[in-house]
Amino acid sequence: MSVFLFRRFLTLLATLVGASLIIFFVLDALPGNAAQMLMGADASPDAVRALTVKLGLDQPLYYRYLHWIKGMLTGDLGISYAYGTPVAGLIGERLTLTIPLAVMSMSMTVVLALAAGIYTAANHNKLGDVGVMSLTQFGIALPNFWFAILLILLFSVKLQWLSAGGFAGWDESIIAGIKSLLLPAISLSVVQAAILARVTRSAVLEVLREDFVRTARAKGLSKRDVLWQHVLRNAMIPVMTIMGLQFANLLAGTIVIENVFYLPGLGRLIFQSIANRDLIVVRNCVMLLAAVVVIVNFVVDVLYAFIDPRIKVHSL
Repeated sequence: MSVFLFRRFLTLLATLVGASLIIFFVLDALPGNAAQMLMGADASPDAVRALTVKLGLDQPLYYRYLHWIKGMLTGDLGISYAYGTPVAGLIGERLTLTIPLAVMSMSMTVVLALAAGIYTAANHNKLGDVGVMSLTQFGIALPNFWFAILLILLFSVKLQWLSAGGFAGWDESIIAGIKSLLLPAISLSVVQAAILARVTRSAVLEVLREDFVRTARAKGLSKRDVLWQHVLRNAMIPVMTIMGLQFANLLAGTIVIENVFYLPGLGRLIFQSIANRDLIVVRNCVMLLAAVVVIVNFVVDVLYAFIDPRIKVHSL
C-alpha cells in the first residue's frame, strides 16, 4: 500500500509541475502589456517602462517562473497589479464564498444522483426508471447558465422568495449566506446530478448481473440487502471517478455562475482579472484550480485502493 501511495504521490507532483509550466508560459505569451493596461492608452513610454520595471516584468522568463514557484511554496503570491493588495489575501477572501458554493453544489449533486441512480437500477425497465432517465436526459442538455436565469425569473422575479443576485455575507448570518448561494448551487448541481445519476444506474446494473449477486440472492438475502451490502461498494469505482471530475467542473463552472448571480467569489475574481490583465491574479487562481483537480484525482485514486484492494495490487 505504501508503494502504491508513493507512486501516486510522485505522479501528483509531476502533474503539478507540468501544470505550472503550462499555465505560466501560456499566460505570459498572451499579447498585451499589464503596465500599459494599468497606465492607460495615453501614458508615456517612459512611465510604462518605469512601471514595467517596478512590477518585475522586465526580468527574464525563467527568473519570473522560479520566483513565482518560490512564492507559492512560501505563501507569498505577490501583489495584484489592479487591486494593489496581496494576491493570497485576495484569493482567500473570495474562497470563503466559492468553497461553500462548490460544497453545496456537490452535496446536492451526490444526494440527487445516487438516489435517482439506485432507484432506477432497482426498478429497471419500469415506469419510474423511464421517467427518471428522461428527466436526466433533459438535465444533461440544459446549460447551467440558462437554467440559472430561469431560476432567477421564477424564485426571484415571480415568487420573490430569494434574492436575484449578490451575497449577503457570512457576518450577517449563516442562514442569509446559504440563501444567497441556494439558487447558484441548484443551477450548478442539476446538470452534474443528471450525468452522475446515469453513471450510477449503469454501474449498479452492471454489478447486478454478476455471479456473486445471484449467489447472494440464492443464499436467501433480500434484494434490498444485496443492493446495499454487496452491489453498491462494487459499483462505486466508476461513480467516484465521475464525482472527482465533477467537483473540479463545479469549481470551473463557478466562473460563469458567479457572474450570472453577481457573486464576489473566485470565478468573478478571475473574470475581472482577465479584463484588467492582472495576470498575477489569473495565474495563481488558475494554478489553484489545477491543483484542486490534481489533488482530487489523487484522493480518488487512494479511495479506489480502499474500496477495491485489487487496484493497488495491479498497480505495483
